[in-house]
Amino acid sequence: MGRFSALKWLYPGMRVKRWLLLATLGVLLITGGGLGAALVANMVVFDLLGDINNYSRLHFGLPVTALVVPIGLVLIGLGMVCLALGIRGLVRSVASVLDPYGNQRLAEVVYRKRYLQQGSNIVVVGGGTGLSTMIRGLKEFTSNITAVVTVSDDGGSSGRLQQEMGILPPGDIRNCLVALADDEAVMGEIFQHRFNGAVSSLSGHSLGNLILAGMTQLRGGDFERAVKEVARVLAIRGSVLPSTVDRVTIHADMADGTHIKGESSIGRSHGPVMRIGLEPEHPRPVGDVLAAIAAADLIVLGPGSVFTSVIPNLLIPEIAEAIARADALKVHICNVMTQPGETDGFKASDHVEAIIRHAGRRVFDYVLVNNRTPRRDLLAKYEVHGQTMVEPDVEKIRRMGFECIVGDFISETDLVRHDPQKLARAIARLVE
Repeated sequence: MGRFSALKWLYPGMRVKRWLLLATLGVLLITGGGLGAALVANMVVFDLLGDINNYSRLHFGLPVTALVVPIGLVLIGLGMVCLALGIRGLVRSVASVLDPYGNQRLAEVVYRKRYLQQGSNIVVVGGGTGLSTMIRGLKEFTSNITAVVTVSDDGGSSGRLQQEMGILPPGDIRNCLVALADDEAVMGEIFQHRFNGAVSSLSGHSLGNLILAGMTQLRGGDFERAVKEVARVLAIRGSVLPSTVDRVTIHADMADGTHIKGESSIGRSHGPVMRIGLEPEHPRPVGDVLAAIAAADLIVLGPGSVFTSVIPNLLIPEIAEAIARADALKVHICNVMTQPGETDGFKASDHVEAIIRHAGRRVFDYVLVNNRTPRRDLLAKYEVHGQTMVEPDVEKIRRMGFECIVGDFISETDLVRHDPQKLARAIARLVE
């Protein structure tokens, strides 16, 4: 049946037949007019029209060449118009199917589907808003992105679903799915919608979290499969994977000697963090994560909460070993601002040292550091919460044996965060 599939273009409702017929008519007009004009011109060259020209002059007052050649040119012109209109209509009809929201022209759709598929294989490891910010920019350069996400969140909607339904926390996974969606505005409005109402049992839950929870139940508790199927429905550019499907809990030893358990509790503590660990101590890695790391052209660690988003992935020994062994370029995106309870007083080199110490091996060669100071009014807002700009002590990082990529990588709105486009351009230059 495969060889007859082309006939489906002629099925009712395909909305292409009229344009195919118009384009075919254009080809016939161009061919007929061109052949007629060429035949007459050839006969003139070899003087084969003597009697015909005499007959034409006698009855029409003009030689046959004066009649046939203009008619041929008119037919060619009409044919070109019909062909152009037919192709234009066909392209628009196909584009309306490939891009149902009507936001993109066919060239842009083909660019997204074909050109981006030839982009570099990039694995981004982390969690939180930092990871989704990173991949939001990268998806404009390649669709071969694998986001490896930590699953230790125990706060908010994710924490409640974990406790009530026994599933892995879906929040960071949801953010990455939305960031990689083709139509991020529409998908973001749907997946990020948060229910409100003090008396509702849904209050505080985001719709995307509930969709992931429901899909997990439909797939017999297989969270990894549920994430893949939701990703397929969203037609995202790349893939999103949990670093492990084991339920893990973060615990931390603080500088004041206290021991804290749970990601949300660490965030509310008075740090800084000295060391973190996972329970269970050796969770199982997801096989597709290891495969993606082995095939990567570039591996990016961060940005994100260094102790609760980036390092937890590296506490899975197989993942840290796979990154260290990979032939890919490896870069760490250093945070812009310190985080209360985690990295109080940290410089850029402190972030680097913490990752290497916990991973137990060298897992990157480049460090991307922002050296632009945010506006004074924004810094003042952060200082109220005990946060300061991460000092870019680049020379110390270089003495540690790492290459530094230094520049302006931030976006200033109401918050100070990495700019996804600036990050993506810097990463693209590194790969090239």
